[in-house]
Amino acid sequence: MHHRDTPQPNLRVVEGVHECPTCGLFQRVPSLEPGLTAACPRCGGKLERRRRTSAILAPLGFCVASLALYWALLLSPLLVLDVHGRRNAVNLISGPIELIHQGFGEIGILVGFTTVVMPGVVLALMLAILGGSFRAQVPLWIRPCMAWYERLRPWSMVEVYVIGLIVAYTKLVDMAVVTLEPGAFLLGGLMLMMAVMDSTFDASIIWRHQSVDKRHGLGLYPSDVHPLPHPEKMLSCHACHLVFVAEDAVAAEHDMGDCPRCGQILRRRKRNSFSATIAFLIASLSCYVPANLFPVMSLTKLGHSGPHTIIGGVIELWQSKLYFLSLLVLFASITVPVLKIVSLNVMLYYQRHPRRWILPWLSKLYRIVVFIGRWSMIDVFMISILVAVVRFPFFARVMAETGVIFFAAVVILTIFAADLYDPREMWDAAGLNDDHASSFSRDEKVEPLSGSDEMEPKRA
Repeated sequence: MHHRDTPQPNLRVVEGVHECPTCGLFQRVPSLEPGLTAACPRCGGKLERRRRTSAILAPLGFCVASLALYWALLLSPLLVLDVHGRRNAVNLISGPIELIHQGFGEIGILVGFTTVVMPGVVLALMLAILGGSFRAQVPLWIRPCMAWYERLRPWSMVEVYVIGLIVAYTKLVDMAVVTLEPGAFLLGGLMLMMAVMDSTFDASIIWRHQSVDKRHGLGLYPSDVHPLPHPEKMLSCHACHLVFVAEDAVAAEHDMGDCPRCGQILRRRKRNSFSATIAFLIASLSCYVPANLFPVMSLTKLGHSGPHTIIGGVIELWQSKLYFLSLLVLFASITVPVLKIVSLNVMLYYQRHPRRWILPWLSKLYRIVVFIGRWSMIDVFMISILVAVVRFPFFARVMAETGVIFFAAVVILTIFAADLYDPREMWDAAGLNDDHASSFSRDEKVEPLSGSDEMEPKRA
């Protein structure tokens, strides 16, 4: 057993080299000027991007603005429903609380975690990162902050909640008088500020800072050696993307200690990726059918109760001539879960039955699956808003139903499945990571890829 804070002594750092996180190709990346991006020539995955703006000042300004909007949002109502003079207001916190009161505590906690807790956590992490970067000696605690920011940022779902609020608003306008309150505009502003903050933040600048990038006694591999070492001797950190070379071949899932730059565990490939992905896909598929058959909520109006399924909500939006929202909810709530389950199963199939010609397409599909995963939460957020605001005894009441539990489970399980899957193993299985000069053969009806381990940057 080695000490958790010390990497294996046979590792050396390889500077100027990146591993594509989608296909596993190691390649030299030249120093990028502002506004340039480096993409993998084999699968198109993004390797690095240099922002045009200041790496610190611009995102810091947007981070401070986001924090101000966030705290104001916690104290402001989103909308008010007026029924014959009786008014109910909903804010960011009232939805999770009402779900807990109705006996759906797990859904209330999920909604509160993704809309209240995580936005505050990721903004606090970003403020700590940017604030610490102004010091002459950047503190080492920035390393775990950077790693945790990358890990937690997808779970801050402000932008998805905005769409859920819009869908809830369209359903409420036919019921009573609905007034948008300042919180709705604060929510939209927070969504925009956080998006711009992420687009202006350049994590590579922070990682390359000399005070953070301590080697802890590791040597440097000569950057001018050509060709690069055999891929089985190379590995990269999944968090900060620092590349290492070992003296001997490294087993795919072997623990090589902790990264000296960010402290995360070093492995060539994700552990138990294939079996873990299958387990989560089976669990998500078993929840998908009841999620669509069981009602996700029920509306009781003047003593008459009617259940609502997900597809029923899509039909109602279409009948109300809200075609765009109807198609959006159909895509996010019905199509996206199926797309994720089917896509990941196809990747697992071709990992066991390799076909080189399809790998670039599957790599692009994997990046799409990761990107769209959380947008299926629209219906869950919409229900949390409706149950909190439609609470009028003897007139109207919205109650969450069992279907929402299964639906939320499908969303979360497919997110975990995509996160646990390692798409590089598809390329490994096809033998394309056995050597840096690997290429497709012409008899598979595709153009061969470049055998060079150097690539040119492109304008962003």
